[in-house]
Amino acid sequence: HVVEGSETMDVELSDGRVLEGTVYGIDTLTDLAIVKVEENGLTAAALGDSDALKVGQLVIAIGSPLGTYSNSVTSGIVSAKGRAIVTDGNQNLSNLIQTDAAINPGNSGGPLLDADGNVVGINTAIARDSNGIGFAIPIDIARPIMEQAVAGEELARPYMGIRYTSLTRQLAEEEDLPVNDGAWISGNQ
Repeated sequence: HVVEGSETMDVELSDGRVLEGTVYGIDTLTDLAIVKVEENGLTAAALGDSDALKVGQLVIAIGSPLGTYSNSVTSGIVSAKGRAIVTDGNQNLSNLIQTDAAINPGNSGGPLLDADGNVVGINTAIARDSNGIGFAIPIDIARPIMEQAVAGEELARPYMGIRYTSLTRQLAEEEDLPVNDGAWISGNQ
């Protein structure tokens, strides 16, 4: 949603330099985009392992809240994993990392880091009508999309034609199901 309608944009580095970025690839299903800058000598952030994250683990969010406060850093914990939300634009995002690290409008696209400084997520949304409930796309979901885009490959995804909801204990009880985990098939496309 950050790059929507743009082909180029300014990319501000932590040292204050502003470079022209070109939208290189977009995946609307995960709300991810690759923005490419032409510059030598930049250091890439180390990618971590979002599957290894534990609830209660320290995380750090970096971004530009409200588009005004560049390179802001906040910290919090992983509140939950595997969350699903519907964004203000009616987009369904799933398998998200929930955190109480302050994520505000303008933070989207910034990294969510573990205590060692490895990128474990990409800040993407906040819960409606809430204070302190933010969400990030796990890096383990973003990594293959990034690798396909950087390799110049078209994004390829398997498609089964069904809609499902992750099964929770509450849903299992409501539907009188014999299991508490898995997928609840709710329709086809």
